[in-house]
Amino acid sequence: MALSQRLQLRQTQSLVMTPQLLQAIKLLQLSHLDLSAYVEGELERNPLLERDSGDEPGAPEPNGADAAPPGAEPPAAPRDAAEEWMADTADTSRASIEDRLGTDLENVFPDESGPGLSRLAEERPAGYSEWSAVGSGGRDDDDYNLEAFVAAETTLADHLAEQLALAVTDPVDRLIGQYLLDMVNESGYLAGDPAEVAEKLGCPPEKVEAVLAVLQTFNPSGICARNLAECLAIQLRENDRFDPAMQALVANLDLLAKRDVAALKRKCGVSDEDIADMIAEIRRLDPKPGLRFGTTTVQPVVPDVFVRQAPDGTWIVELNSDTLPKVLVNQTYYARVAGRARKDTEKTYLSDCLQSAAWLVRALDQRAKTILKVASEIVRQQDAFLTHGVEHLRPLNLKTVADAIGMHESTVSRVTANKYMATQRGTFELKYFFTSSIAASDGGEAHSAEAVRHRIKQLIDAETPNDVLSDDTIVEKLREAGIDIARRTVAKYREAMRIPSSVQRRRDKQMKAATV
Repeated sequence: MALSQRLQLRQTQSLVMTPQLLQAIKLLQLSHLDLSAYVEGELERNPLLERDSGDEPGAPEPNGADAAPPGAEPPAAPRDAAEEWMADTADTSRASIEDRLGTDLENVFPDESGPGLSRLAEERPAGYSEWSAVGSGGRDDDDYNLEAFVAAETTLADHLAEQLALAVTDPVDRLIGQYLLDMVNESGYLAGDPAEVAEKLGCPPEKVEAVLAVLQTFNPSGICARNLAECLAIQLRENDRFDPAMQALVANLDLLAKRDVAALKRKCGVSDEDIADMIAEIRRLDPKPGLRFGTTTVQPVVPDVFVRQAPDGTWIVELNSDTLPKVLVNQTYYARVAGRARKDTEKTYLSDCLQSAAWLVRALDQRAKTILKVASEIVRQQDAFLTHGVEHLRPLNLKTVADAIGMHESTVSRVTANKYMATQRGTFELKYFFTSSIAASDGGEAHSAEAVRHRIKQLIDAETPNDVLSDDTIVEKLREAGIDIARRTVAKYREAMRIPSSVQRRRDKQMKAATV
């Protein structure tokens, strides 16, 4: 077969990912907080975009044809009868006060004294305060903000720095102490090795240990500890409860975590009553003393979709308007500026801005419609969950929803990311409703994995100290209920819910019974 060069024409179909299409896909998976930040950036970059404030149109522009000429007084707005009466009453009261005082009120300041002001102070009504008189006239500017007077929340670093300034006077020790305090995490633990600190600062390790011992006396008790055992030991010393038996208990916290009370009694050399009192003492301590102070503010979950039941028993799905940015294209401003553009670069810039603004408005509208369509299909599929609870949650995958609404699975996956739905049973992430299926033992309808996890938790919560269920027993009970599940699957679900094994649960229940 000879090799040669030749020209051929081929007709193929391919998807071209334009920048606008890529941005539209990106908008689908953004949460409402990320979307608001993105829209704010577009509002700053694009002069043709403006926020939809919901004001009524028709207000005259300052520089428009309806604007008043320079120096002219604006026309007075019409006043109703109540406003006329209040204005007349205010003028009459002012005139009577000026007549009684015999002075011009406009030339009297709050810090001046005189017979007129003393008489006015005597005649003012009860409950009248200086702040009400002065504050109403001196605080009407736009720069006045009450939030500026709110006290800032004290952080752990500030609290420890204040104690360091009082407890340590030597400059070198204070430098070492501040370096150690910078290594304290939000839980109050020292996240570093004092030996490495001594090497970095070029000082003897004994000096760093001495400064650390001073820091560990700070409030709250247990601060600057290197591990949990040291944190508990510091608090026990301050409570004068760190005897040899308690020292042995703190040194064997792994046995306490396993609820091995018998081994703890042998290590500590105490009776059943004493070990119960010691464990109760440990439980009253604070394992993370640093969390008492201000930490990072947690943003509450704001639902993107609301679901409520209609009087006829159906479900009404509606979007949360607070999570939808409202932007408009300012066509008036574009027409005004485009008519004055002379250079090609200016015309190109305005054209790009108009196209980008129009695309963003369409993309936001399409995003809202897609979210509503996907949420409505989820509600239709999970009607039994909304009516009866998590035990009736059906198995659901992305393909089922995508086929029902005529979209691709990737689109449904992006829509359900970082979105939340508020129902009468709580607020759930949209991905919560997509669960794998577990076959039924009798060949019937499959069960949702989330419903099976809920059933396992119910069985474990109903245990008694004398009847703790093993994983094999849970498998048998589930099969009696028509759920075909393997033991390793039960163990996986149990560990995912952070439920300990049957041995640890039995020890825990026995320990609680002993302490009670």
